[in-house]
Amino acid sequence: MNYEINLRPATITDLPMLQHWDEQPHVIDSDPNDDWNWETELLYEPDWREQLIAELNGRPIGFVQIIDPAREETHYWGDVPDNLRAIDIWIGEASDTGKGYGTEIMRLALERCFADPAVTAVMIDPLASNTAAHRFYERLGFEFVERRRFGEDDTFVYRLRAT
Repeated sequence: MNYEINLRPATITDLPMLQHWDEQPHVIDSDPNDDWNWETELLYEPDWREQLIAELNGRPIGFVQIIDPAREETHYWGDVPDNLRAIDIWIGEASDTGKGYGTEIMRLALERCFADPAVTAVMIDPLASNTAAHRFYERLGFEFVERRRFGEDDTFVYRLRAT
């Protein structure tokens, strides 16, 4: 690997870039019914969530959100036990997909999640129709849990247990 990827906190200065990424067809395809409300969310920093920008050699290429689903205030994941994390991830530009960057971003995100020894598993919920994402998460060791509807989204829930 002759590149370096790091994760840094997202800030309000990332707003135009995140709004641009939200308009990309591959991002819309992976998350068609979500309004991230960036103007508000980038200024809101609850202790149960991290919003991170993935950078490749200093150039922003993706976004990662890590939440504690038991403490997240909308209760998106429903009634879940403590000591879990849930991740949202995407690459911003289609030209940066398929190059292994997502694998490295997920490795860094999972390392962050499991740095807390209390965390027992990480959850993820790609669309049921997103078979490429299913293969990606399965290659990383995630196991299929259930098919589940979150609002308008028909998803597959996957879990990666702490080792």
